[in-house]
Amino acid sequence: MRLSGTRILLGVTGGIAAYKSAYLVRLLVNEGAAVRVVMTPGARAFIGPVTLSTLSKNPVSTDFFDELSGEWSNHVELGLWPHVMLFAPLTANTLSKMAHGTSDNLLLATYLSARCPVLFAPAMDLDMWTHPATAANLETLLKRGHQLIDPGTGELASGLQGKGRMAEPEVILEKIIERFGREHRPLSGRKILITAGPTYEAIDPVRFIGNHSTGKMGFALAQAAHDQGAEVTVVHGPVSVPLQDIPFQLVAVQSADEMLHACQQIFSQCDVLIAAAAVADYRPEHTASEKIKKEDQADMTIRLVRNPDILATLSAQKHTGQLIGGFALESSSGEEEARRKLQQKDLDFIVLNSLQDAGAGFAHHTNKISILDRRNKFISFELKEKTAVAEDIVQHLIGLLHA
Repeated sequence: MRLSGTRILLGVTGGIAAYKSAYLVRLLVNEGAAVRVVMTPGARAFIGPVTLSTLSKNPVSTDFFDELSGEWSNHVELGLWPHVMLFAPLTANTLSKMAHGTSDNLLLATYLSARCPVLFAPAMDLDMWTHPATAANLETLLKRGHQLIDPGTGELASGLQGKGRMAEPEVILEKIIERFGREHRPLSGRKILITAGPTYEAIDPVRFIGNHSTGKMGFALAQAAHDQGAEVTVVHGPVSVPLQDIPFQLVAVQSADEMLHACQQIFSQCDVLIAAAAVADYRPEHTASEKIKKEDQADMTIRLVRNPDILATLSAQKHTGQLIGGFALESSSGEEEARRKLQQKDLDFIVLNSLQDAGAGFAHHTNKISILDRRNKFISFELKEKTAVAEDIVQHLIGLLHA
């Protein structure tokens, strides 16, 4: 799917061409895009929100708030969500309002909050399209860097023949793919190996030594890298994240030895390794073949031996051009320890988080990180959802790859 991972916010305005928006949504979704729709009040006269909601699999936003419940539609959140904002159809009225910064409906307020590229597919009658006012408004949007998807020529709603009909959904789809398809993303062609989750070191067939890692951070990183075009493989321990509909390769393991072996089979073909797994430092020297019964002895001593250092082992095998990043979860002396690990393990960057920060570390949906890299840059970020943290890390990775 050529748009897998692409978030598209579709703005539908009040023209007869709005009926084509339903087919456009279906095409975008079938190519793997996540689609949300915002409609102007006038658009509802041409196509129902239920149709677009059903096809996009997301609620459709039309008003600033629900008059019955008082629930507010957050235009800022809507504007910050997409990778691209697409207006199709764009009427002469909304084109004029965009050019002049008017925000008298939810769609326009969302447009003024958007930080992503904007594409627009105008739809209007011949004389409206050729009017000097429309030309001036069009020039304003083009100067802002917005991309025009040129209208087609043919029979118009008025019965006239000429230019002004909205480009066909298939044409719009190809324009989106041309600019935002996976092959055009910053990590396109890169192979990335990510480790995630804990390792479990068996004491006997039912007991193990482990930790509280869930794998959320590693899987968020994998999704963010995939969204930027990378071919991603995740080697993971026993995680507590959903494994359905994952768009990248998964390799499941249990122990540190198994994780190292799996990574060694993949690492040499990869451009990047990000070691996000919380690997157990020690394992029992001997694993009992049967369940240890508590009545067999009053107390028990388990002798532990060190597990292999997966990150250090793979880093020692690094070839020219490979880039390696690790994680450091510390309870004290965080920056000092991160610098030591960066140098000792010959890493290109290390992500530091602290158990002392509320909302960071294991089993949270959030994390608070700092990134230290080989250029001696140390950047701290605020507490964020792990999906947003992953995007920060991947953007930093992209910067290192292009440095």
